[in-house]
Amino acid sequence: MSDMSQIGACLPVTLAQAWPKRAFDIAVALALLAVIVPVTVVLVVLNPLLNAGPLIYRQDRMGYLCRPFAAYKFRTMRPAKGAMRGAFDALEVDRITVLGRFLRKTRLDELPQIINVLRGDMSLIGPRPDSYEHACVYLREVDGYAARHAVRPGVSGLAQTEVGYVDGLDGIRRKVAADLHYIAHASFRLDLWITWRTLLVVVARKGC
Repeated sequence: MSDMSQIGACLPVTLAQAWPKRAFDIAVALALLAVIVPVTVVLVVLNPLLNAGPLIYRQDRMGYLCRPFAAYKFRTMRPAKGAMRGAFDALEVDRITVLGRFLRKTRLDELPQIINVLRGDMSLIGPRPDSYEHACVYLREVDGYAARHAVRPGVSGLAQTEVGYVDGLDGIRRKVAADLHYIAHASFRLDLWITWRTLLVVVARKGC
């Protein structure tokens, strides 16, 4: 099955469902701007001391219909000295800075992606987008991977709350299975449940 036919076979979201979801995304994203501003002010002060370098990290990721887009995060890692991490390699935890570790544990590093939500690149809830370079590998190696791009990627998603951080081929397969389950059962109620589960993860500092 081709990438596009995989996506077409996994399109459960009707226009009637898509507009309320988009309206909810915009309303919550606008409300969260009130959180981003003070957090950014604090990080502007702390970043030179605990996370020397640029505050914002930009990365090309694979989005809706497998199209690339620029995603934004608060930077949490030092620049890589050698070759970039491979698609199935473990996270390079030795590169995470002191401030970056806190940002990742609390998921505050994801806050700039609210801008991506407002731009329409992402939704609040959906499959988490992978780096574009890694995603191109997963398209070839992981069955069903293309189909997870039948909806906008999310700031949080079912795989993040129920599977957690993964690496390796088996881990990516578990993540994809959760993403396809989400797409097959997409509903506003499910989005609200994932939002609640995300808040619990943030409070428990279960990020990585």
